[in-house]
Amino acid sequence: MSETTATASRGTDDCDQGRRHVVVIGGGPAAHRLADSLRARREAGGPPIGVTVIAEEPYLPYDRVALSTRLAAPVDLTLGDGTLWTAADVTCETGVRADAIDLAGRTVTLSDGRSLPWDDLVLATGSSATVPPIPGAAAGRVYRTVDDVDRLRAEIDDFREQHGRPAAVVVVGGGLLGLEAAGGALALGAGAAIVHSGRWLMSSQLDEGAGQALGRVIDGKGIRMHLGTRPSEVLTAPSGRVIGVALQDGTTIPADIVVFSIGITPRDELARAVGIEVAPRGGVVIGADCRTSAPGVWAIGEVAAVDGGCVGLVAPANAMAEVVADRVSGGAAEFPGVDDATKLKLAGVDVASFGDAFARTPGALEVVYADPPRGLYQKLVVSADAKTLLGGVFVGDAAPYSGLRPLLGRELPAEPVSFLSAAGAEPPAGIELPDDAQVCSCNAVTAGDVRGWIAGDHGEACTDIATLKSCSRAGTQCGSCVPLVKKILDTELTKAGVAVSTALCEHVSMSRTELFEAVRVLGLQTAAEVFERFATGYGCDVCKPVVASVLATQTNAYILDAGSGPLQDTNDRALANMQKDGTYSVVPRIPAGEISPAKLKVIADVADRYGLYTKITGGLRIDMFGARLEQLPDIWRELVDAGFESGQAYGKALRNVKSCVGSTWCRFGVQDSVAMAIFLEERYRGLRSPHKFKMGVSGCARECAEARAKDVGVIATENGWNLYVGGNGGFQPAHAQLLATDIDSETLVRYIDRYLMYYIRTAERLQRTARWQEELDGGLDHVRAVVCEDSLGIAAELEAAIATHVEGYEDEWAATLRDPARLRRFRSFVNAPDTPDPTILRVPEREQTRPAAPGERGSGPVPIAGATIPVGPGRASREG
Repeated sequence: MSETTATASRGTDDCDQGRRHVVVIGGGPAAHRLADSLRARREAGGPPIGVTVIAEEPYLPYDRVALSTRLAAPVDLTLGDGTLWTAADVTCETGVRADAIDLAGRTVTLSDGRSLPWDDLVLATGSSATVPPIPGAAAGRVYRTVDDVDRLRAEIDDFREQHGRPAAVVVVGGGLLGLEAAGGALALGAGAAIVHSGRWLMSSQLDEGAGQALGRVIDGKGIRMHLGTRPSEVLTAPSGRVIGVALQDGTTIPADIVVFSIGITPRDELARAVGIEVAPRGGVVIGADCRTSAPGVWAIGEVAAVDGGCVGLVAPANAMAEVVADRVSGGAAEFPGVDDATKLKLAGVDVASFGDAFARTPGALEVVYADPPRGLYQKLVVSADAKTLLGGVFVGDAAPYSGLRPLLGRELPAEPVSFLSAAGAEPPAGIELPDDAQVCSCNAVTAGDVRGWIAGDHGEACTDIATLKSCSRAGTQCGSCVPLVKKILDTELTKAGVAVSTALCEHVSMSRTELFEAVRVLGLQTAAEVFERFATGYGCDVCKPVVASVLATQTNAYILDAGSGPLQDTNDRALANMQKDGTYSVVPRIPAGEISPAKLKVIADVADRYGLYTKITGGLRIDMFGARLEQLPDIWRELVDAGFESGQAYGKALRNVKSCVGSTWCRFGVQDSVAMAIFLEERYRGLRSPHKFKMGVSGCARECAEARAKDVGVIATENGWNLYVGGNGGFQPAHAQLLATDIDSETLVRYIDRYLMYYIRTAERLQRTARWQEELDGGLDHVRAVVCEDSLGIAAELEAAIATHVEGYEDEWAATLRDPARLRRFRSFVNAPDTPDPTILRVPEREQTRPAAPGERGSGPVPIAGATIPVGPGRASREG
């Protein structure tokens, strides 16, 4: 985090010179937004107003929304690039507190004894975390600031080190921050439980259906929930250490760390002390102009009470800051009201709500799609005539949020159900937002604003997403609107006749699709041929892997031969995934997750012999972590000899085909899903593509293999198989869409052949099937026409390409082990091939080992030149 020792002398001088000066008490995001807005207005020709921000914490204003990322790792959350605080007439005083306000003298007394004069005073003091008045509460922690988060992370790590087991963390409060704290604790290896007074999680933002869906997902992640009750006491040992939490329902939960996240209390004590009006439930009362009851005093952010209540969201705080910036600059802006729309990833689950999420509007109708076993819930609230959008709630799949949020209060351009992506629906193509529709609620940017920047209404036209974000400020806060901003940019550039560049990079002017087709038609076989014809210079990290992938798909050649080796990504070059400590993972293919006891024993023996960490993955495979580069050939020789082959977890290719046990064992199964999954995995293994892809086969409609969360999903029916396409989990999850129903096995395979090869030929670099499918003109209907109806007349060609792949497939590790020249790649030190990397250290944990953290590597001299490997005869060693 960035700290500053700047003084406020410039601000004092401003007052002495008769220049208007604003003092802001509080160093949070709202204060940052106000200072930034005043600077921007001054640079645009507005009045020269000086700003001094008083920040009690020893940091420059930081992004409190991203505290969960700080819990995972000590990342810098400082807002902006720091240039704001080096600008003329802008100062941030960190690590100092405002102790008193003198309304008559217009001064603020600081904790270090100084007194700052002001022309306008802005209260941006925020709020503090509420702690319940119960016995033992003082032993608990809160989740509110950077220091709170750092302390929690340290306590979790220290507990494990001291006691040899994970800490049991109990989070009191099942709202936004509570879920983030519990998810963060779980990610750090701690046990996690949530105590929440409501009957479902996030009961203030989500309706019961959404809350129950979220609860199922959270429970599935291993976070225990205690709902509909409150803590009555935090139990401690005589030493003061936390040992448990007693609940009002009579149960007791074991606990080592307790975190309170039950709400906020506005920090309005400075205002109360001088008689400024506060709301009955706390918070400084403001009007539409953000003025308080005292002349020259304003309030913004969480301390400001609007209509009797305070709001802890970014967008309203930013809007208040803009109002004050405009007012002190001579304008007449008014606060537009509270926008409580939220879109977050909580404990790995996408959650969003906006508008009238609880359907309280008279006559409101609710259009709902719910899939409880999958933890999916989508609801739109519309007017009585089902035309006007009033609100929405999304859990598990929040993809429609960014497009629907700007349409709040407007007539939907299609039937409401067409916007529920989890149901496999698609909104009509070509929907264009009106100019006054708000695209970025954090920064109050409308679609018209974005179009204006693109058109050059404010100077030079913005023709790329980075410039557009910088100029318009859209997408620079939480980032959830960036896909929508990019879509508007592409649409407007196309309208203006400006070619939207699809070039791979500065070296290759073609798109990936164009390059793939050119290589196919010309029959090029080597990287040298491709670069000679279609590239300038020597290529880069963008185009080189694409060329290598295209050649691998079309030639079936060994990926590290024929000049392709240097083009590959780090993982492909090692035929293994590099981990954070420089070691690699070993992932043998286990089709459909079916494995014999004999092969399990081989994996156990290999992992034990080489000291590898083992973990069963969600893809029904066993990953082994911690192999050094020079160990990979020996490990794989044992695995290949036992009948294993590479699982290609390192490549942009098929990862796995997940399966339930199907009709072989399950009494609900209607088809043999295991046999089908094994067949599909062995058919498409090694198939290189624009991005990784996964498949799933479920033996009945209960969908235990989660096939609809895969790029290709197959679900058994009484009459055959249903085929779903275009799904994925990960950072931007998408629900697969139904392509064909009740088809036989032969037709199923034929359709999958066509779908995969059409995707491989026409998708762009690093584009998942879901995004590719969305961007095709006609979407799923186009895919269905090509795959099922052969509308382009290329079905036989697509099938033949897959047949060529199947016939020419060879396991990459088996091919490597047969060739001594290929094995020479796997050495940590070229001139000492058997010498291990001395920087790799392991720490025992839970009966296995893990990479040593920075603090566990011990102290000692730091080698300036690194290790020295002797080149003469004798044993290699670390010298110096």
